[in-house]
Amino acid sequence: MTNLFVARSNEPEDYWRSIILYGRNVQSYKFALASALLELKPQSGTLLKLEDLAPVYAKHIARHLSTAPKQGTSRSSQFLDACRSFNQDSDANRLIAAALKGGFNNVIDAFHVVGSGPLDRQFFLDERKANAGLRITDEFSRILESNQIKNLPHEVESRWNLVETAWELGVATSLIHHDPDEGRLVAFTGNLRRKSVTSSRSALNGYQRGKCFYCSCSISIDEPVTADVDHFFPHALKQSGGFEEVDRIWNLVLSCRTCNRGQDGKFMSVPTDDLVKRLHLRNEYYIGSHHPLRETLIKQTGLTEPDRRSFIGNFLQQAHRALPGQRWKPIQHLAV
Repeated sequence: MTNLFVARSNEPEDYWRSIILYGRNVQSYKFALASALLELKPQSGTLLKLEDLAPVYAKHIARHLSTAPKQGTSRSSQFLDACRSFNQDSDANRLIAAALKGGFNNVIDAFHVVGSGPLDRQFFLDERKANAGLRITDEFSRILESNQIKNLPHEVESRWNLVETAWELGVATSLIHHDPDEGRLVAFTGNLRRKSVTSSRSALNGYQRGKCFYCSCSISIDEPVTADVDHFFPHALKQSGGFEEVDRIWNLVLSCRTCNRGQDGKFMSVPTDDLVKRLHLRNEYYIGSHHPLRETLIKQTGLTEPDRRSFIGNFLQQAHRALPGQRWKPIQHLAV
């Protein structure tokens, strides 16, 4: 699934997204490094010294530790202990020293690894031995020039929040839900304690590559927000009874406002078959990623890919009977 996600686009931001969405997660360091790079915005050819990267990188981890005490699957880490101490004493010098000593040990080597090996496009070259830093590549500069640059920090933060919630609460990922009133994903622990996790827009956007699910125009989850969280099979189905599933994550997409509620928008219509197939593929992207939404989608739609395809096909038939009439597609329907 990772290769399919990347292969469908030649844009560097989608290689970046494959790292954030599909790279293996045993520590949160990958998210901190991604956040630091997006914050510092080094240009192509720049040698980003570790001593300049360390304070930004470590402070991102310290910030997350202040609300989510578990930032990995290992039991102990001297670097994470230093980040926790920084939250108590604000000793930046000690924090930077700890980052330089042990904070980059594995994350730089593993950053571009997705699946069984590294991506064929990379955003920096490792020059720690020769020059004590990272050499920024053209690919990263292309990200900075992309119209998706405002979305990417939100996507990293959202993925980080989801992963650390799974680590912190130790809950099954099937307990992650969408709160339509707040527009956020929430988790419930075994004693039904509610925890707000992340923006639904930020969680959905990466899998749609920053584009409207229906017409493929670019959308923004940063100000100004141009993306609506839309029920693919319309929320109006609940009025017919027996359609409680429409509020679940498998049925949520990001839409531009024209497609969602413009003059020729979807409103209460059921989308066409090609769009139903696209929804199934989008959900398979979710399931192809390691966590934390994989088990949610499997629990909601089926254990195997044929099961999930059958589920969505049966739901389509029921929805069309409940809301008969012409099936909807956008006037300008572009391929993703």
